[in-house]
Amino acid sequence: MLAIVCPGQGAQKPGFLSPWRELPGADDALAALSEAAGIDLLRHGTESDADTIRDTAVAQPLLVAAGIIAASALFQDQDLPAADVVAGHSVGELTAAALAGVLSDQDAMSLVSARSQAMAKAAAAEPTSMAAIVGGAREDVLTTIERHGLHAANLNSAAQVVAAGSAAQIAALAEDGPAKARVIPLQVAGAFHTPFMADARRELAAFAPGLAPQDPSVPLISNAGGEVVTSGARYLELIVSQVASPVDWEACMAGLRDRGVTAMIEVAPAGTLTGLAKRELKGIALANLNTPDDLDAARTLLHEHAGAAVDTSADTSQEN
Repeated sequence: MLAIVCPGQGAQKPGFLSPWRELPGADDALAALSEAAGIDLLRHGTESDADTIRDTAVAQPLLVAAGIIAASALFQDQDLPAADVVAGHSVGELTAAALAGVLSDQDAMSLVSARSQAMAKAAAAEPTSMAAIVGGAREDVLTTIERHGLHAANLNSAAQVVAAGSAAQIAALAEDGPAKARVIPLQVAGAFHTPFMADARRELAAFAPGLAPQDPSVPLISNAGGEVVTSGARYLELIVSQVASPVDWEACMAGLRDRGVTAMIEVAPAGTLTGLAKRELKGIALANLNTPDDLDAARTLLHEHAGAAVDTSADTSQEN
């Protein structure tokens, strides 16, 4: 059983789309995605520097486009079984929705454009930030986050939680963190997936009715406690709420484990989620699809692991 997973913001690197542009038709596909998003993906994915693509309004469309292009190349002109399940971290959940057929590529790009701009606007309202806490006892980590008035924005794994809140609170956390843990401030200008994003959630709630979601062709595991999405309408509810609610990737990985996943492919720019899986889902086969040179290895995994029967009615949802 094989999962395709899609990374979130922070995975982007300068020039990471350049290798994909060498494939026939890639520039035309990126031009169409650029038009849907209202942003020059060809330029930002090949020429823009790290500071430019760190901007939320640039990074998020780039990530979704990269995943769509990589997955399209993976299956193009190939007699391959479909993935058995898909999932994405934060904005990567929009990529996963496109791969599962919940959103058309154009709708995924228009939604990520609206999402990224709304989140950037909300982030600019006051100085906020995020920090990764690596190690420590989970209860102590969560207690320390609460003591500093912060929010647990990302539950990435048993050993990693991301806290978010005001810049001053993040600075205080760095000085007085949980026992036996490292606090690593992140280069983001926003307390994403917290109540600081309430205005962004309202904007997305107004935008979402203009989309035409379909039920997923394969199960899609949501960041909302690992809920398995089987309805396009339900997906839109969850993705709107997600901008101001925690991303529970730990629950997503538990969902993959419970479904018996034996292999994982992470689409470009890959490495973050397979890195977490290496520690949390020990023994599964992994492939990073960062450039066209990685396509053969990814296709081998598909041939060897995909196509197992899946019960799409399974419910692994948990309360947020």
